[in-house]
Amino acid sequence: MKRYLISCGLIIAVVSIAGAYFFPSYWIHRYDELIARQARIYRLDEQLVWSLIYEETYFRAWKIGAADEVGLMQVTPVVARDWARETGFREFERQASENAAEFLKDPERNIQVGCWYLERTREQYRDLPAETALTLAAYNAGTSRVAEWTKDTNLNELSETDFINRIDILSTKSYVTSILSRYRANQVKP
Repeated sequence: MKRYLISCGLIIAVVSIAGAYFFPSYWIHRYDELIARQARIYRLDEQLVWSLIYEETYFRAWKIGAADEVGLMQVTPVVARDWARETGFREFERQASENAAEFLKDPERNIQVGCWYLERTREQYRDLPAETALTLAAYNAGTSRVAEWTKDTNLNELSETDFINRIDILSTKSYVTSILSRYRANQVKP
């Protein structure tokens, strides 16, 4: 009986250690295919989208934010309705109007709408030296805040570091720097 208990304890320990080792990798990569597909559609770097989701929700599709943002990319119901209207598909418009939160809980739909919004936000900052930081700050705090932080500045001459130093909301500054660090660490090098 003693051998049996020791054997069971050993098996449980091995399974627990293996689970602790492999589960985190599974958890943070289970949406990689969806992320890659939607990032390609919206001409985004999939590692940037992955890094944003990591920061926003740590891949928890059910997460609801303090301002009613929903799902993996913390998309607002207003953005979902705008996306649905722009697609022209009446069924999407109906679903987003009736229950945007439920509509956005689907991981594929959430990533699709989130990537659409991220690209739409990025369009305003394309080809600027601080493009990615500006885009992330606008995604988090809104384009009007980014405009405040960059007023009286030539955006073509504003470096990423200088822009980040102008962010006066600590949570947004932390958000942008955290995503940029993770994104740059995970970029595939040629």
